[in-house]
Amino acid sequence: MGKKRRLTFVALTLILIMSACANPNEEVSPDEKNENDTHDMEQTNKQQNEMDVNDHGHEEDQHHDFASPPDKMNPLADESVHHAQTKNVTRLDTASELTMSIYVSQLIWPATHDENRPNTVIIAPLDDWQKSLVSTTLIHHPNDGPILFMEDGQIEEEVAQEIERLQPKGNNEGVELMVIGDMSEETRSQLEIYRIEEINADNNAAFAAKVDQYFSDIIQETPNAVLIGSSEEDAQLYTVIAGNWIAHMNESLLYVDANGLPDETREALEKRGGEAAMYVLGDEETISDETLTELAEFGEVERIAGNTPEQMAIEFAKYRDEETHVGWGQTTPGHGFSFVSSDKPEMAIAGASLGHLGKHAPLIWLENNNISDDLFDYLAEVRPTFEDNPMAGPYNHSYLLADQTTVPFKIQGILDEKLEISGAHADH
Repeated sequence: MGKKRRLTFVALTLILIMSACANPNEEVSPDEKNENDTHDMEQTNKQQNEMDVNDHGHEEDQHHDFASPPDKMNPLADESVHHAQTKNVTRLDTASELTMSIYVSQLIWPATHDENRPNTVIIAPLDDWQKSLVSTTLIHHPNDGPILFMEDGQIEEEVAQEIERLQPKGNNEGVELMVIGDMSEETRSQLEIYRIEEINADNNAAFAAKVDQYFSDIIQETPNAVLIGSSEEDAQLYTVIAGNWIAHMNESLLYVDANGLPDETREALEKRGGEAAMYVLGDEETISDETLTELAEFGEVERIAGNTPEQMAIEFAKYRDEETHVGWGQTTPGHGFSFVSSDKPEMAIAGASLGHLGKHAPLIWLENNNISDDLFDYLAEVRPTFEDNPMAGPYNHSYLLADQTTVPFKIQGILDEKLEISGAHADH
């Protein structure tokens, strides 16, 4: 019994001690109180900051600053400039579309050793954007090579020199050059040392369908997903944005026109067996609702639209179908972009390879060679921010495919600043 009393006494003592430790009225030293108050305040501030931060990772008032044009420009900034590069913008500085195709080729395929030599080089007509654009799907593997331009069926000496420099290895069928459209006999003789595949058709829709079939044969698969664009001249800026994507993935581009679905497009879609996933590029003015109804016979149809070419490019850069994996889905920091003047759309075709390797960059138009409010807002949405360590990234980078007469240095400077990583809160 005595032993039981001692155990009970010890247990009661422990309970009293624990209750005293948990007593909320227990006095706390001034230093401990200040430390606790400071911690509570930091937690409150952190929670408040998290409430003020928008979906883009920075605070709303900072987003407004990010999305605003500069207050004061420096008129002397482009004087005595010794090169065309800035830290976040790589400029390919030429006014010639043909030269641009060579610049892009050398940027992406240094060809210093087998691993960075292309398999196949695509020779496309500069004077036929519809055929050149469709052929950008051939940039993708297993060809893994650039588009170089020819004019009037002939290649310039600098293009011939670039082909020789690249030393194409040949794709899985041994093809070293693919020539799009009509090639002159002089050019055919000039290129006879290479194994050549010629691709041509009588009209734009037929050509697109032929390339779709040709590429499907190469990869031994007909992808259900396909981009739909208008081949009409006034739709060029809405349709050309497809180039970077189809260079990046296996999807092809098929054409509609003002009359609806050409027979050749119907036949290409029929090969999808009613399972086509079609992504239409442009608003109702560009591709009518009646055309979408026709397309719906072959599967699911999704319209990606913008009221202007620049809005259209931004919407496509942001778009993503998680089921089919079509679309860039670039709504967060840490991406590449390819900026091209809407005055020179063939530059975008020359630069389509930028979607294939490197930064995998979507096309963004600079309408009127300037930055619109829509573009300022999009750049703010994807601007990188950091909490404590800017070295951790992520970082944005862009390419600018224009000479400085077309897109002035001041525009490049603004783009460079809007792409720069910044502190996540105004006090950083």
